[in-house]
Amino acid sequence: MEFGFSLGSNQGDAIANMREAKRRMLASPDVQWVAQSPLYETEPVGVAPEYAALKFINAVLVLEAPCTPSEWLTRLRELEEAMGRQRTGDRNAPRPIDVDILYADDQIIDRGDLVVPHPRWAERRFVVQPLADVRPDLVLPGAGQTVREILAGLQGEAVTRLDTEW
Repeated sequence: MEFGFSLGSNQGDAIANMREAKRRMLASPDVQWVAQSPLYETEPVGVAPEYAALKFINAVLVLEAPCTPSEWLTRLRELEEAMGRQRTGDRNAPRPIDVDILYADDQIIDRGDLVVPHPRWAERRFVVQPLADVRPDLVLPGAGQTVREILAGLQGEAVTRLDTEW
């Protein structure tokens, strides 16, 4: 099954955090690398004023694995915690790593702790731009447009592509 993941970091060495998260996600022998976007530096969205200066590093990673989205959710929460993420009441607080499941093949899942495709993916340039780099012609369930078309219609927030390998 193909999975698309959005990765972000705005605490500590963000680029090193992205590399480490990717390494951990690929550590299982049942996981295969498919594609990855470039890294992007982005402005934080929806954060408290005291965090407004902490820019994010964002990217998309596409992997194949024989596991379920629920199994990935468990793996990702363990990865985030192991890398120092502390979940608080502030969903947008700074964090060393944040990994979201954007899609899982053509599945639609909507149960409290897991919603796939990610419910706000198409509203966020920091997700859509890197996803367009690796899957421009993908139409996610419920979207009705390709990722490229959604990107063309987005307004607002700027993203800056970095020339850094990860």
